[in-house]
Amino acid sequence: MTLLTLPRSPALSTSIRATAQVFEDPRSRAMFAHLQQIAPSEASVLIIGATGTGKELAARHIHNLSARRDGPFIAVNCGAFTESLVEAELFGHEKGAFTGALSAQAGWFEEANGGTLFLDEIGDLPLSLQVKLLRVLQEREVVRLGSRKSIPVNVRVVAATNVKLEHAIIAGRFREDLYYRLNVVNLQLPLLRDRPGDILPLAHHFIRDYRRRLGYDDVRLSEEAAQRLLDYAWPGNIRELENVIHHTLLISQGAVIRAEDLHLNGQVVVRVQPVANEDASAETLLTQAINALLEEQNGKVYAQVEAVLLRQAYRYCHYNQVHTATLLGLSRNITRSHLIRTGELVVNRRKNG
Repeated sequence: MTLLTLPRSPALSTSIRATAQVFEDPRSRAMFAHLQQIAPSEASVLIIGATGTGKELAARHIHNLSARRDGPFIAVNCGAFTESLVEAELFGHEKGAFTGALSAQAGWFEEANGGTLFLDEIGDLPLSLQVKLLRVLQEREVVRLGSRKSIPVNVRVVAATNVKLEHAIIAGRFREDLYYRLNVVNLQLPLLRDRPGDILPLAHHFIRDYRRRLGYDDVRLSEEAAQRLLDYAWPGNIRELENVIHHTLLISQGAVIRAEDLHLNGQVVVRVQPVANEDASAETLLTQAINALLEEQNGKVYAQVEAVLLRQAYRYCHYNQVHTATLLGLSRNITRSHLIRTGELVVNRRKNG
């Protein structure tokens, strides 16, 4: 079994990152084969996956399989800093560049020189910094904040996102030229529920890990508990599975984990079937939601679905009617009429007014 794990650190105890990854399910094995193919190249990689699916693990493995393996691997979260701070952290700053800059400091690009820079949640990077990042990728040099001198850097960038950047481009929140610069190669990480063959190997890994850390004797899953893990939807993906196992070992009394020992946050349990791609997965989830509405038999299903779709698309596009119409494949006039009819356009005007 191929097992990837993150280096242990105190920060991981409160992190939402996946700390382990396996490749037992046919779908994840195919993804791993693709990862091994792209890793030795120098191409930029865009990793696409929901929170908790193991994007940093994949990025680290790409680094370890490349010629840069002896160089640094620097992982940063683009959404964890304010716009003013992320520029200084990303590109570095000189002494006196801003209040509190008591000395010069290298940025992440300089720190990663000769290695790999992993930019997690790249979709959260402000537009003003997207322009500067594009320039660095094109020119292979950085200019520290407060300086005019360029510094050459030799860095491979691996970026990651949990949102569809194509939609962010339509909504005006992400630069198309930067997208194509980052997306030379892309790697899609499936949701945990879409690779059920990985669930039990991961569960057994976490049981072994936390059993050792807690000083317990051997602990195993009952058949009923194992089946419950397989049937669960795992909205939090690998990280949620780890938390469930950790919590279960803290409260369980025996050497066998029973189904009733598993606390699954009240989420709906579903029978998961493997799907061909991410779009099919989204369609599967949508089908389940519509079936739930149909079972209520309130005679308003169409209106409910239409209203939710319009509202979410409008908000996703930051209340821009043109972008909303483009995203939904409708004309602007039709989109506007629907928004007025559902009350969303009126509500938005009140908010802004």
